Amino acid sequence: MSTAALSPAEELDPRLLEHRRELTGYCYRMLGSIFDAEDAVQETMVRAWRGLADFEGRSALRSWLYRIATNVCLDQLNGRQRRALPMDLAGGDPYPPVPASLAGRRPMTAWVEPVLDRQVLPEDGDPAEQAIARESVRLAFVAALQHLPPKQRAVLILREVLRWKAEEVARLLDATVASVNSALQRARATLADLGDRPAPRDLDDADRELLARYLDAFERYDIDAFVQLLHEDATQHMPPFEMWLRGAEDIGTWMKGPGAECRGSRVFPVTANGAPAVAQYRPRAGGGHEPWGLHVLEIENGRVAHISSFLDLGTGLFTKLGLPASFD
Repeated sequence: MSTAALSPAEELDPRLLEHRRELTGYCYRMLGSIFDAEDAVQETMVRAWRGLADFEGRSALRSWLYRIATNVCLDQLNGRQRRALPMDLAGGDPYPPVPASLAGRRPMTAWVEPVLDRQVLPEDGDPAEQAIARESVRLAFVAALQHLPPKQRAVLILREVLRWKAEEVARLLDATVASVNSALQRARATLADLGDRPAPRDLDDADRELLARYLDAFERYDIDAFVQLLHEDATQHMPPFEMWLRGAEDIGTWMKGPGAECRGSRVFPVTANGAPAVAQYRPRAGGGHEPWGLHVLEIENGRVAHISSFLDLGTGLFTKLGLPASFD
């Protein structure tokens, strides 16, 4: 089903659309892809519209929509390999910063994808709850979720991110409270083995100043100044390529080598996956600038600790994220 087509839900019932953003966030956490999440929400809306007459008066609309969305996501995940990030690939080592680093490439269906905050997070509400919501779409957390079996994934998101009661989750999954609690314990243990989750926090003035310097250095393509903004052991990866880099020096060397084609790019800040991000438009042959990469940054102790660079490369990523199709 194409998400571009106007669904009956969009034509006829605004009650369903009120829940679209939060359902997109739920499906994104489940599936690790904004492309798949929007398809899942579209399918949820169509199924809900078709069953709305039978639904009336039986239960809360929001809970019913989550039941439908969960079933759609479980169907999508059936038999599918988990999405990952290049640094998460088993046995992976950093590539040397040479052109050969671009030799390995996988389809975008192999990778966890980014999402803009405005697509999945509430615009207002309790600040503490907003911080939890941002943390729950951080790339590291979304990638960790992909290690869980689908039903454990749903249980953990519903219980720990959306704060549903065990009884509510049990009703949604047609399961017992005991089985829900058991699934939650197993999911927590798996995530604990994968490492600590980052603590939610807001950007402070120092972070904003760092981001401004990052944008300036990148647009001037002053790599020496750029490297000074990175932690010494900073890392970077670039889906759809398998490569990843470790160390500010290697990142700088790579950017002066294969990455030098990004010289002359235009950039502007956005927020993605609960973190500061940079939308990059590379010079286009014949003039203007075309979508190239969305760089999601992890900032720690006043410097950039990790860069997740998601390259468009004709995949339509920028369009799906609602970013401009050109920078002219």
